[in-house]
Amino acid sequence: MLLNTASAVISFLTKLEEETAKFYADLAQKYPEGKETFTFFSKDNQKNKTMLERAYYGVITDALEACFSFKEGLNPEAYKVRTEITEETGYLDALKIALKTEENIYKAYTDAASFSEALMADVPQTLRKIAKKRDERITKLKHLIKG
Repeated sequence: MLLNTASAVISFLTKLEEETAKFYADLAQKYPEGKETFTFFSKDNQKNKTMLERAYYGVITDALEACFSFKEGLNPEAYKVRTEITEETGYLDALKIALKTEENIYKAYTDAASFSEALMADVPQTLRKIAKKRDERITKLKHLIKG
């Protein structure tokens, strides 16, 4: 099912932020060597969620929401993330899972930003800002994987 309204897309993105905040908090507990990075990511996800909600609720009205739809729609299946790890998952594998997660979320934000250009400047601008942060995480995770 495609997400065609701003409300549906923002709800999807905030859910991703919540799920991955918990994922990173769990990683911080399990892997002492990555605790600082994972804790930062977890806290930053909470900030991202708040930033998304503020941008959306700051500009949206019922009238605008009723008329607004994404021209192409956002397919949540295209941005699935894996947030489970097992006891056997090693640190390097956890980093690889986190990297794939960040790549999928980055794509979700960049696609949502391009689809929402017609909404208001605040929403796509916020989406691009969070996408940039995700891109920086991708670089950091790749560096950690290389050792």
